[in-house]
Amino acid sequence: MSATVSRACVPAGPIPTAAGVGLRFRHHRAVLDERPAAAWFEVHTENYMGGGPAPRYLDAIRRDYPVSLHGVGLSLGSADGLDAAHLARVSQVVERVQPGLVSEHLAWSVAGGTYLADLLPLPMTEEALDVVCRNVDQVQMVLGRRILVENPSTYLRFTHSTIPEWEFLAHLAQRTGCGLLCDVNNIYVSACNHGWNPHTYIDALPSAAIGEIHLAGHSVRQLEGGRALRIDDHGSRAAPPVWALYAAALQRFGPVPTLIEWDTDVPSIDVLIEEAAIAESALEVARHEHARAIAG
Repeated sequence: MSATVSRACVPAGPIPTAAGVGLRFRHHRAVLDERPAAAWFEVHTENYMGGGPAPRYLDAIRRDYPVSLHGVGLSLGSADGLDAAHLARVSQVVERVQPGLVSEHLAWSVAGGTYLADLLPLPMTEEALDVVCRNVDQVQMVLGRRILVENPSTYLRFTHSTIPEWEFLAHLAQRTGCGLLCDVNNIYVSACNHGWNPHTYIDALPSAAIGEIHLAGHSVRQLEGGRALRIDDHGSRAAPPVWALYAAALQRFGPVPTLIEWDTDVPSIDVLIEEAAIAESALEVARHEHARAIAG
């Protein structure tokens, strides 16, 4: 930790194997005033790069709660390489916050120096895998720590993709030593959109690499011909099939730090805590099963 960081700003500690919630700007004051029973918080890295009140709120909140950083702008899939200036800003936030976990998305969002306001899908090819591995290696070298890479939610597939998405992620973890952030809602959304078996996806991921799980809501858009498209909008409670898939993921991976994400129509912190309590109940079952497996 930098010597310029005061003892009062030392973070509360590593991310526990418990259910946390995504912290958004509207929750800052409520968290400080009400001290909700949240196990930990996750914030978007890019929201805390500038000045103003947001970084000061986070400094105060992280004195009492473990915090993780979840990035949306590194563009790990960019064939042109990473934006060195953006990576430097990420490094500065990591140095200031000293988060328990740092994560990013398997996606690209920069082309020719222009940032696009989306997390765009990659072709699942050997060439793309080489690009992502090179970029992840650079991020981990600059930050001096292992990062987690999150599986995407997608609505189209490239015809020239040659590697199943779950194998792509497994190869990425093996080649770079990075961890994986298993977004169960993303798996369910993509599986429904593409006709995959979501359990095949989960079963193919390396258990040792899973460092975090995300849960969120999604919407369904009816298309012509009776088809439906699921949209990963993070604007509602997690759907029952996602909770069922989460239970299967815990059976596969064991108890893992779990986050409730909510990014549109963001509710009060109390609603997020309610969702986290459901995840915590599933985690408690997983803890008991894990303990029995070790004892047996």
